Amino acid sequence: MKKLFFSLAIAGLVMGTAIGQNKKPFPAPKPSFNGKAITVYTTADSSKLRLSITDKLVFGESVQPTEGEVSVFVEPTKSFQTFLGIGGAITDASAEVFAKLSKEKQQEFLKAYYSPTDGIGYSLARTTIHSCDFSSGSYTYVQEGDKDLKTFSIDHDKQFRIPLIKQATAVAGGKLMLFVSPWSPPAFMKSNKNMLQGGKLLPEFYQPWANYFAKFIKAYEKEGMPIWGLTVQNEPMATQRWESCIYTAEEERDFLKNYLGPTLAKNGLGEKKIIVWDHNRDLITQRANAIFSDPAASKYAWGIGFHWYETWAGGAPMFDNLKVVQEAYPDKKLFFTEGCQEGFNEAKIQYWPNAERYGTSMINDFNAGTVAWTDWNILLDEVGGPNHVFNLVFAPIHADSRTGALIYTPSYYYIGHFSKFVRPAAKRVSTAVSRSHLLSTTFRNADGKMATIVMNKTDQKLTYNFIVGTAKTVVTIPAHGIQTLVY
Repeated sequence: MKKLFFSLAIAGLVMGTAIGQNKKPFPAPKPSFNGKAITVYTTADSSKLRLSITDKLVFGESVQPTEGEVSVFVEPTKSFQTFLGIGGAITDASAEVFAKLSKEKQQEFLKAYYSPTDGIGYSLARTTIHSCDFSSGSYTYVQEGDKDLKTFSIDHDKQFRIPLIKQATAVAGGKLMLFVSPWSPPAFMKSNKNMLQGGKLLPEFYQPWANYFAKFIKAYEKEGMPIWGLTVQNEPMATQRWESCIYTAEEERDFLKNYLGPTLAKNGLGEKKIIVWDHNRDLITQRANAIFSDPAASKYAWGIGFHWYETWAGGAPMFDNLKVVQEAYPDKKLFFTEGCQEGFNEAKIQYWPNAERYGTSMINDFNAGTVAWTDWNILLDEVGGPNHVFNLVFAPIHADSRTGALIYTPSYYYIGHFSKFVRPAAKRVSTAVSRSHLLSTTFRNADGKMATIVMNKTDQKLTYNFIVGTAKTVVTIPAHGIQTLVY
């Protein structure tokens, strides 16, 4: 009996030790926001509110909301993708318009976009590899027929575009995440012998074109402009009347894995982030499947870029396609590379639905996993150009060459509700709404500050519960308004 008791005691001691060794620590307590302050910034139609502080609130303790109430729920312990930045494209058109501004207006413009304190804090930029439609004319960096690229020179860009990129970088604090995109190879490399009207890159020029990318990146970096990454081809399924080039999914895959990826690596540029597709959400899943399912191509692809122009023929944006790609390829990044309001009309320069298109896209894109968001031209003139094929569009800021004035559109302020308060390295945080009247997303910045964006597209002022974890306050948002709540 004594032996049995001793054995049981030893077993219990061993078991207790094992349990103690395997005991998991208690989960950390959830952060409490009770008593914490909230600052509310609002922009709204039919008002003077433009990124204006409209309320200073304090969280109290949350209680169960009723079914009839409108609520925004944030769960601060659940976080997702890391945010890279928001910005716009520095095109030839933008740079040419900027150069015509007075020195005072140039400084105002730069601060408006790139200053984190005096503006909306753009942190990234896109620019083109030679010309696109938003250039005064078509051009390349080599002479016609030079497949060996012996005449390669970026001197064209030194007049307008490069000075603007450098000034924007300085105002942004000395760092601007810059990525680059081609609209078309030189005409002699293409099947239609034309930079415009689509056509394809001829197989015998796959290697020279890959070399062209490497030369461009090195030339820009020699000028003191680090290149973060690149897209393979702007809109590779669109035959445009401007610079364009067609790649099927298989052609883009093979160019990436056999030429572009290895060429960048060979030239010491293997760390550059390569973004595939760079076109609309409608066909994004097919392009992702073709490229990311091929290990030899996928290893060179950092992520996939997309635009919003699938809505040109009507219908709703295809946000769910982004979620399909994110679920299938969670190691690849989603990157919004271009969007603008098409069909410029000076009478609609302050048209509120243009801004709401931005807000709707940005909230849905971020909630689908997007890590960065890029507008198209940062600046255009009073007719939506210059553009050498008259593809005139809106920009968030226009310059009136007749008066020298800068015109800030509602879109500028809607973008600012994100870019000013959500900074690089932020993490998206779980957010949901109880009614479709509102759209919302949330990010936690690296300094711990939270920013929740709430958008109201309805014709009525709405009051909603703002519930973060176990804390709550009540907020009112105007009709056709957008708010950023910082806490």
